[in-house]
Amino acid sequence: MNCVFDNWLRQFFNFLANSAMVIPCSMKKNEKICVFKRKILIFEPLNPMIMITEKDLQQLSERNITENQVINQVAQLKRGTQYVQLMRPATPGDGILRMDEEQVNMMTAVFDADKEFYQFTKFVPASGAASRMFKDLFAFADSGEETKFTDIFFAHIHSFAFFDDLNEASKRLYGLDIDAMLQQGRKVDVVKALLLDNGLNYGKLPKALLKFHHYPTFDRLALEEHLVEAARYATDNEGVAKLHFTVSPEHEEPFKKTVGALIADYEKKYGVRYDITYSCQKPSTDTVAIDANGELFREADGKILFRPGGHGALIENLNDLGEEIVFIKNIDNIVPETKAQTTIAYKKVLAGLLLHLQQRTFEYLEMLDQGAVSAEELDEALRFAKEDLMIDIPDFVNEYNDIEKIDYLYNKLNRPMRICGMVKNEGEPGGGPFWVKNDDDEVSLQIIESSQIDHKNAQQEAIFQGSTHFNPVDLVCGCWNYQGEAFCLTDYVDPNTGFVSNKSKDGRELKALELPGLWNGAMADWITIFVEVPIETFNPVKTVNDLLKPMHC
Repeated sequence: MNCVFDNWLRQFFNFLANSAMVIPCSMKKNEKICVFKRKILIFEPLNPMIMITEKDLQQLSERNITENQVINQVAQLKRGTQYVQLMRPATPGDGILRMDEEQVNMMTAVFDADKEFYQFTKFVPASGAASRMFKDLFAFADSGEETKFTDIFFAHIHSFAFFDDLNEASKRLYGLDIDAMLQQGRKVDVVKALLLDNGLNYGKLPKALLKFHHYPTFDRLALEEHLVEAARYATDNEGVAKLHFTVSPEHEEPFKKTVGALIADYEKKYGVRYDITYSCQKPSTDTVAIDANGELFREADGKILFRPGGHGALIENLNDLGEEIVFIKNIDNIVPETKAQTTIAYKKVLAGLLLHLQQRTFEYLEMLDQGAVSAEELDEALRFAKEDLMIDIPDFVNEYNDIEKIDYLYNKLNRPMRICGMVKNEGEPGGGPFWVKNDDDEVSLQIIESSQIDHKNAQQEAIFQGSTHFNPVDLVCGCWNYQGEAFCLTDYVDPNTGFVSNKSKDGRELKALELPGLWNGAMADWITIFVEVPIETFNPVKTVNDLLKPMHC
């Protein structure tokens, strides 16, 4: 039997076993219709024309990718992006916790008192080159056409932390310093000295290895600022600061070499010992693409094209770490040490809240695990889940008997937990916090990106535009259960939240698949608490000119 059709049959009959009936009717070829829990569901089998050859199987084996993964990805590509169903924005008092000064102080005290009992790791996604950070300068190098962006860049070129290095590169390449080059109108050459490999090579280096901040007597790479932050809030009771960087394979050695040259000085200055590890995105998380005919997109030599699956693939890296408490923060959201007080303070606040809520959750789980729970205790646990953990509890749960309530609560509470900082939306593009209904009619708090929303749906667009807060990627995650065991984080991914985009390669159109984002669908089934944090904690560097903003100078 064709492997694709066989795969569909298994899925169909598994579902059929739980369905009320099958209604035969005249529909599109190969479609089935089921009545399940009073809902009409139409099943369309995966395309049986996908051809997987023996050479393909060998290629899949080398990447540790299964045939079924390819089949499912092709089906998802053909379905297209499955838009989420927004219910309403999360707002202060309805999904976002706004803490007063007393609460802030209390959670800080919890963190300071209890941190010695936990293992902390700072997880920094740092894969990929910084090419997008310099896209305007790349365009200028190609065309020589000046824009407002380039005017700002050259007007403030002396303010960049990398200026001295660029000045030396200019003298080495052209025999002239930057000022002389600008006087001669050689701006394109200056940009090339910054971006190209015979100069500073900033166009290909990762952001972590770029000089971000200037101090009176030295300059710091983005990576160095993360070392400083880790020393301030991610150390254990033995003074060990653990960091994990996800890197591209071609950048792993430069990372290690740079850290090796820096680490002794930072350990001495901050009185800590660093434990720094690295990982690369797994080849098994790469995804396939399809061409205009809906067939697997293949390279000129006939091999299947695989593309990186996006930052959602990093849930595998996070899972492999197996760490207890993990701080997650992007590589470019960093400020000079002299302006990091608020950021560091709120990292402790978020972590303290996590430790506080996780401890209470574990107490309820231990109670539920024992089984002998009174009706009053069950009601108390339900209130905690709803009011403190912001878990949506449907009304029908009130009709459950005690055993059903215990089972329901146990499953709701025994999950990874994340505390997510949210800042007021001041026009930044990107994701935000929403109440969302999934395919099982469950409502939960989710971080949603614009690409996950059907903007042609007026109602959904109105909800999206009504969002008051923005996701700065500021997370503290509890990844162990109440028995001290690491959760299998890949069990909590919503695979339907991947994103399909239109791309091209070698002049041919293709549809590409991005996996559910790390803090979006990859954490869809986590216990999620949103907390408002000051806008001062959000200072990303998306373009080189962002380094000229006051928080970076």
